[in-house]
Amino acid sequence: MIDRLIEKIRKTNAPIVVGLDPMLSYVPEQIQRVAFEQFGETPEGAAEAIWQYNKGIVDAVCDLIPAVKPQIAMYEQFGIKGLKAFQKTVDYCHEKGLVVIGDVKRGDIGSTSAAYATGHLGKVQIGSKSYAAFDEDFATVNPYLGTDGIKPFVDVCREEKKGIFILVKTSNPSSGEFQDRLIDGRALYEYVGEKVTEWGAHCIGASGYSAVGAVVGATYPEQGKILRKLMPKSFILVPGYGAQGGQGKDLVHFFNEDGLGAIVNSSRGIIAAYKQDKYKEQGITPENYADASRMAVEDMIADIAGALQNR
Repeated sequence: MIDRLIEKIRKTNAPIVVGLDPMLSYVPEQIQRVAFEQFGETPEGAAEAIWQYNKGIVDAVCDLIPAVKPQIAMYEQFGIKGLKAFQKTVDYCHEKGLVVIGDVKRGDIGSTSAAYATGHLGKVQIGSKSYAAFDEDFATVNPYLGTDGIKPFVDVCREEKKGIFILVKTSNPSSGEFQDRLIDGRALYEYVGEKVTEWGAHCIGASGYSAVGAVVGATYPEQGKILRKLMPKSFILVPGYGAQGGQGKDLVHFFNEDGLGAIVNSSRGIIAAYKQDKYKEQGITPENYADASRMAVEDMIADIAGALQNR
């Protein structure tokens, strides 16, 4: 799957991923109204509104981007109806030829970790038949429980030719409370980065990159520089662009000299772009919200390309 992701990045010239992390407050009123008329002000109505909102954005940007990253919590808050919207979103993105990174941040051990890996990336055996459940292409994984929690995911990745992104240095302000702690003079995130390289050593694709990647926030460019050296064959998923403050100029050290090695995520900066004054001034209204998302993607592509050219 890492080779397919790289192929899509090269084809689109866009090392970016759109985070499909919809809050109900992001969904324009006209979409909510139609959904609530059909299903009432219920979890089913909310899930329908989110699904229709996602569909509009995907239709508007799918030719520009290689991948999407739906964050499962935004769907889980509406219960089973929300999870059905998550599944419909994953399936629709696949129909549009997009790579899907399931932002699920799972982390457990033993049979529990294996079940998470099966549910999101693998196939579950039922009698003589097997079925893919959510069937994302990649999943995000929390490494805090150590190798016991990661190995089941790596095993499924090798069997199903899927991939994972392991949380190493996250973009949130308090990430340093644990991730920056010094152990024998080195930050904890450095040790985790070394383990990412170790865990991914037997998952190298034809591209030379591993199916075991890392999450490193755009808000920490200096740490990104260190981790890029520690994980030369790992793709880095970079959250924190846009709404969290990251800019193209902050990202150059996340990439290798071949121009690959990183894929940058923007969520609300794209999916809620219609709320920004920048796009309102260009005639965007809630009715054509998806046009703003397309503009935001184009602006992000240009920003990152310019930064990489000038590094």
